[in-house]
Amino acid sequence: MCGIIGVVALPGKTPYRPGVMVYRGLKRLEYRGYDSAGVAAVYHDKIIVVKGKGKIDDLEKKLGLSSVDGLTIIGHTRWATHGAPSDVNAHPHTDCKNEFAVVHNGIIQNFRELKQLLISKGHVFRSDTDTEVVPHLVEELYKTTGDVYQAFKQAIKMIKGSYALILISVHEPDKIFFAKKDSPLIIGLAEGFNLLASDIPALLEYTKKIITVRDNWIGYITPKEVFIEELDKGVIDWRKYVRIVEWSLEDATKSGYPHFMLKEIHEQPRALKDTFYGIREDVAVAEAVKLLLDAEKIYVTAAGTSYHAGYYYSILSAILARRPIIHFIASEYEVYAPTSSEKDVLIVISQSGETMDSLKALRAFKENGVKVIAVSNVIDSAIPRESDISIYTRAGPEIGVAATKTFTTQTLVLSWLAISHAEALGYLTRNEAEELRDWLGKSSEIASKIIAWNESYALKLSEWFSSRGNAYYLSRGIGVPVAMEGALKMKEISYIHAEAYPAGESKHGPIALVEENYPVLFVIPNHPELEKLILGNIQEMKARGAVIIGIASEDTSLRDQLDYWFKIPTTHWILTPITHTPPLQLLAYHTAVKRGYDPDKPRNLAKTVTVE
Repeated sequence: MCGIIGVVALPGKTPYRPGVMVYRGLKRLEYRGYDSAGVAAVYHDKIIVVKGKGKIDDLEKKLGLSSVDGLTIIGHTRWATHGAPSDVNAHPHTDCKNEFAVVHNGIIQNFRELKQLLISKGHVFRSDTDTEVVPHLVEELYKTTGDVYQAFKQAIKMIKGSYALILISVHEPDKIFFAKKDSPLIIGLAEGFNLLASDIPALLEYTKKIITVRDNWIGYITPKEVFIEELDKGVIDWRKYVRIVEWSLEDATKSGYPHFMLKEIHEQPRALKDTFYGIREDVAVAEAVKLLLDAEKIYVTAAGTSYHAGYYYSILSAILARRPIIHFIASEYEVYAPTSSEKDVLIVISQSGETMDSLKALRAFKENGVKVIAVSNVIDSAIPRESDISIYTRAGPEIGVAATKTFTTQTLVLSWLAISHAEALGYLTRNEAEELRDWLGKSSEIASKIIAWNESYALKLSEWFSSRGNAYYLSRGIGVPVAMEGALKMKEISYIHAEAYPAGESKHGPIALVEENYPVLFVIPNHPELEKLILGNIQEMKARGAVIIGIASEDTSLRDQLDYWFKIPTTHWILTPITHTPPLQLLAYHTAVKRGYDPDKPRNLAKTVTVE
């Protein structure tokens, strides 16, 4: 998830020089992407680009980002998705003639096809990014249109994927062109200058009058003008969409949400969509499957939330690919590493790619010749760098300490890997595998619906839950790691003692603690056989006076057994981590807030654990 800002101004009409405004805006957006940054300006009929790998403050000292001259300037902070962090891969990107410059947030799915087309026409690419196809495509189309906006609009129609794009050109130096689909984009309106940005914090220092750009809108801004149309539908009266932002600058860094955790829960539909598009095009998956097919033993390791994702993968692989997976907590690697050999494969899962326990496990297994597959959210971080194959989620930066979109995007990637492995082994036909992948493709839309259905219900239930001291989170099969993730969220931010078990295990000891009004939350996958098994466990708990909270599909057969019911759409059980997790996150979040705790800053915890 990258940060974008652009300023187009008349001379003497801005509170600071436009270059300083862009730099200050980039600082406000630094949390959205931090492996590289850059700016581009139209200046004396030329495009000037200053960019590089590194933090914004370091680049300011080294390159002078704020010193770039011009009245039309765009800037970018990057979170790498295509191409490792580097000076060359940093945005902005330009065309062969240096007449167009672009910054981009999102993923262009068909960039390979477009790139090959443009190379065949003589275009020379300098980076590994998907974004660079855009300026070259506009350059090519401008040859026939002779009009920047028409060339830009034709290019947008050829692009598939998600994007917030802004473009400047020497041919029309007083305009910034923009287009939006899925990725956020905001217009800021002022006197004598206008702005574009990926988030309100970058604009709020200069204006509180904004337009939130909708999907499939395209247009341009000048210092005094705004033009917007919807692709293939005509011109839009943008004045109807102007609103005044009442937030303080501090509040706006969370996009109006009271906490980053809540913001990131709501970002999951976008993160899932970007991750799905990314994994669908990732050639690393086929390479990983080949390693798995040749492996004698398969291990999977991680810590915290990522461990739960790995546990889920081990269950799913047993079900689909009929391969037993050895899953273990990364800090226990010394027990497992001696059992490995060069015939084996280790999957290491880490959001940051820097988790020290996981990195130590990776190194211990590599000493035995084990091949390593990394699943991470950060390109070129330590764990992917030291692995044989790296597969990436596209969750974007996650600021909240309690991981949210980490879990759902990791389980999407791991589901895809398990499906591909099972198909390669012949346990799934091509049609069966495609059906499951189609369900993964629906995850974004489904997650959006689940969050909308359950937010107010979670808030209401938190009033009762916040007075509890203990809770059980139970499930069976594919739901067990989801229950574990839900319990982890509750205890790490609300400090309520919540424990997760396979539901069948509860009668072997844990049920001794159950008494009147004891909360027991059941994760109920949309699977008839599991529902039958869970029914008995619910009745055991109800007989001891427990309050039963269920997360179950809208047509569940267990509705009459539940005291509280988080309702979710009826989907394939393979989506259980994606469908059942958001209500657990929302309940934990609202319970923590109700108890007076800051969910963004849980005591004793850090976002990335880089010590053993």
